[in-house]
Amino acid sequence: MKSSTPDQKTHADRSFTMFRWLTLLLLLLFSFISYSESSTVSVTGKTGGNVTLSCESEDREIYVVELNRLSKNILYCEKKCKSENGRVFKEGSCDVVIKDLIYSDAGKYTLNVYYNNDQTEVKPQTLKYHLYIHDEISVQEGEDLKLDGLLFNAYKVEHQNRISSGWKEVWRRDGGVSRDRLTDHDGHLTINEFTVTDTGTYRVLDYEGETLITVSVTESVLDWKGNLIDTDEDKTDDTEHRNHWMLMLPVGVFVIMVLMVWTDFVRFRRNLHRD
Repeated sequence: MKSSTPDQKTHADRSFTMFRWLTLLLLLLFSFISYSESSTVSVTGKTGGNVTLSCESEDREIYVVELNRLSKNILYCEKKCKSENGRVFKEGSCDVVIKDLIYSDAGKYTLNVYYNNDQTEVKPQTLKYHLYIHDEISVQEGEDLKLDGLLFNAYKVEHQNRISSGWKEVWRRDGGVSRDRLTDHDGHLTINEFTVTDTGTYRVLDYEGETLITVSVTESVLDWKGNLIDTDEDKTDDTEHRNHWMLMLPVGVFVIMVLMVWTDFVRFRRNLHRD
């Protein structure tokens, strides 16, 4: 068997090291892209509840606070605050609170905070949020269920029943409903004569595939006293799983980077001792 010369081994080691560092650079680039995409803060609220869009600034530096959505001003605060409706207001130095959440509140927001720098220059700080709304509905069999989630920025609605892990499309803006007993009228998706097969989770997606709303629908029955009984005891929120993986991704990339650097260091010391 022909053995490799020292020059061939050195060349192979260099090529292998270059390949590892190229992989490391690609991982760094992927990590940077992932971080850039996740720079939008995901905020979850429930219908009827309140949600806070938080920021971090010192009170003495704040000059102007404004909240925008789709290039429309929702809240503007300088000396006094002007709100589009009475449900949006500033709290503390620059936090914004949205009260009594409704489906149409779901979507993307931009918070601009202007603060003084040495009392001469005004610099903006821009924060982006994606507001996701969750709701829970219990319906008796045979009733009509109205899902008021067809927003102006909604692209499609999907359904996941209790015994399936997949999602099935039930409505699309450019295609209408795709299931019997469903009707679309003026932004209201109605399930006629509700049955147990209609239970599960419905989610509303925007044109970019981002979730705007999820509605967990369960069947309710009456007990012998005439009280409603919720038959669904397993309610999960897919956003928790999504946020979990988004947080774990940078950690995984960092661990891989450390392992690659450590492997190259051990290999370098081994070659050094061999020489």
